[in-house]
Amino acid sequence: MSISISSFGALPDGRAAALFTLTNPSGAQLCLTDYGARIVAVRVPDRTGNLADVALGFDSAADYIRQDNYIGATIGRVGNRIAGSAFTLNGKDYHVDANEGPNCLHGGHNGFDRQLWHAEPHEGEAADMVTFTYTSADGEEGFPGTLWVTVSIGWSHENDLSICYSAVCDQDTLCNLTNHSYFNLAGQGNIEQQILTLNAPFITETDDALIPTGHDLPVNGLPVDFRAGLRLGEGFARGSEYPMMVTKNGYDFNFAVAGSGMRCFGSLYDPQSGRVMHLCSTEPCVQVYSGQHMDFSGHHGAHYGCHAGLALETQHHPDAIHHAAFPSVVLRANTSYETQTVYSFGVK
Repeated sequence: MSISISSFGALPDGRAAALFTLTNPSGAQLCLTDYGARIVAVRVPDRTGNLADVALGFDSAADYIRQDNYIGATIGRVGNRIAGSAFTLNGKDYHVDANEGPNCLHGGHNGFDRQLWHAEPHEGEAADMVTFTYTSADGEEGFPGTLWVTVSIGWSHENDLSICYSAVCDQDTLCNLTNHSYFNLAGQGNIEQQILTLNAPFITETDDALIPTGHDLPVNGLPVDFRAGLRLGEGFARGSEYPMMVTKNGYDFNFAVAGSGMRCFGSLYDPQSGRVMHLCSTEPCVQVYSGQHMDFSGHHGAHYGCHAGLALETQHHPDAIHHAAFPSVVLRANTSYETQTVYSFGVK
């Protein structure tokens, strides 16, 4: 295992961003940057051994700043949406940054994806890792308490991409961290021929602004039922069968997955290349977003158009602070927030 470090350009304030390339003995690579504690590239083999980058991304920190679309980033302090950009905690009202109409998305305009994290690389016999740390000040984007966050992203001999999140705060606050990588196992084109399998019996009902109503609905037989595996293009074509998909041209939904604790509950498979990615997590939910609004250039000028990649964002429910039926995202003072997600790459 080895880690190389190179320049990834400069931020507008002059601070330098770094690129960390983790290479395992088979030659497969994971590239990370301290700007947004984000995944930049994942290079893994197909069934014939040919490597391709299966994660969407850009070539410099400046490109990420210019695009402003969360690609590959660590998301926080609260991933997904908070209705009305406001909540009440311990009887006190808080108003957080509204960056999607009246609502707060992914922590606000200057969320964790917009921060330069401290990075410490660690080489190991079975896996390499980069540990990113960031201190979110009391009142940042309107959230209470100073939050100390650690995100450790690892790359193993077996092409397992692991993300361990931990945090502690000096006040009661909200915390719901995730990663916003988009995957395309073909390495190019779109994801329409790829097959998503997800052991998720329920989908969270939302309004037109993607704010939950407070109800999880059964997926039975609908184009959001991935339990037996569904080709994504077929799901897109069947969108008229499901009211929440009619105007979306794809997926942007929270799924409540079966089981609890660390378990494997999903996979993405590209029949043409043979690449498969298994998804395991301690989280109760996953947001499936199929990139229907993409239209820009990424790595080496590659065009990312509609459905160029699939985001599988492990998380708690969106807007959980306003719905008692959802698992809580309240992090009590001086208690530890700990979650883990693993994306494992292979072929079949």
